Amino acid sequence: MFTTVYTTAEEAVKAIKTGDRVFIHGSAATPVHLVKAMQARHKELHHVELVSITTMGDLEFDNPLWRESFFVNSLFVSPATRAVANSLDGDYVPVFLSQIPQLFKRCILTLDVALIQVSPPDRHGYCTLGTSVDIGRAAVDCARHVIAQVNPRMPRTHGDGFVHVKDIDALVWHEAPLPEVNYSGEATPLVESIGRHVASLIPDGATLQLGIGTIPDQVLKNLTGHKDLGLHTEMLSDGVIPLIESGVINNSRKKVIPGRSVTSFINGTRRLFDFVDDNPEIRVMDIGYVNDTAVIRQNPKVAAINSAIEVDLTGQVCADSMGSFQYSGIGGQMDFIHGASLSEGGLPIIAMPSVTSTGISRIVPFLKEGAGVVTTRGHVHWVVTEYGAVNLFGKNLKQRAQALINIAHPEHREWLDRAFYQRYHRADKATPAHPEPAARW
Repeated sequence: MFTTVYTTAEEAVKAIKTGDRVFIHGSAATPVHLVKAMQARHKELHHVELVSITTMGDLEFDNPLWRESFFVNSLFVSPATRAVANSLDGDYVPVFLSQIPQLFKRCILTLDVALIQVSPPDRHGYCTLGTSVDIGRAAVDCARHVIAQVNPRMPRTHGDGFVHVKDIDALVWHEAPLPEVNYSGEATPLVESIGRHVASLIPDGATLQLGIGTIPDQVLKNLTGHKDLGLHTEMLSDGVIPLIESGVINNSRKKVIPGRSVTSFINGTRRLFDFVDDNPEIRVMDIGYVNDTAVIRQNPKVAAINSAIEVDLTGQVCADSMGSFQYSGIGGQMDFIHGASLSEGGLPIIAMPSVTSTGISRIVPFLKEGAGVVTTRGHVHWVVTEYGAVNLFGKNLKQRAQALINIAHPEHREWLDRAFYQRYHRADKATPAHPEPAARW
């Protein structure tokens, strides 16, 4: 048995000094109590850099009072950090989710302090990182000083998230509900149509990876008649529970950790948190492993389902920005799109509504100026909207454009046809002047 000594959040965060780089545990594991205690010290702290992926809960980062105190260097922009990441008081690091641990391990982003949230220690002294092992595992291993919010409502999860109390420098007991998200709200006919199109592509025995949102959840609702599905995904949501309980997802054909559902973080409702609590069927693993293309490709028929903000007529996928405004991040889309393409019978899928909520086409002649290309046109395969599914792999630029126009919203097809003609069929199509030869040194 281990004797556990707890302190207050106010006392624990005194370890944070001016100029430190502080990691904040993410998603449902965001240690809100610790972050607020740190922010309360803003008058005595200067130039503290905060690094994280998605943060959740009742937190504010874009506060003018903190301009001299905190700089938010986001590794994946989320609603809580979106305003500050696009301001002078923050920024964004473009990086594949699978490679973030390398930033810590190689001391490219040296971590002085890690603020994490964990499940209570067991009789052997082991806590777990609960819902978010992802980049938290590497952060705990690399940070000079670790402060943990111990929450009895945090599920104890199996996998890579075990942390012994001796490896935690300060323990703060604080019980609070985990932030919840519900992706299974009432689906629109549009989302239902996209879900059906995607599900129709997925064969029995496939290994699923699903991104965030209502479309992946709707895909899951259309898989109840499938057999022997596997799960190897960066994120787990409530939609998988009925499929696991019914045996549709049984992981029997997976090559990597067969018989177990593998994820890196868990976002959903209390029902999901209770489902994964001490459940050996669910393995929550380090993101460097889960999102490694060399691991992903070993599983059969990997169906990777991700979304986009816009796709141009050549197949370039923008999924992280609206022009130069940073909206989210690269995340794990490319990890799984490329991994699925290398899997035997794999299905890399970009699924999105044909238009935005205001009716603007998501299929465009050119990406907006400043937009980031997350999935290149060399990596893209399937693109799905409510109007159908097309496979761009092996198609030339003209064929890609025509295929994408066919699944665009009907109100925008004429405009896209004109753009297609302008680009590919004008007799006087301009030829770029040859650049001057490079100087010889």
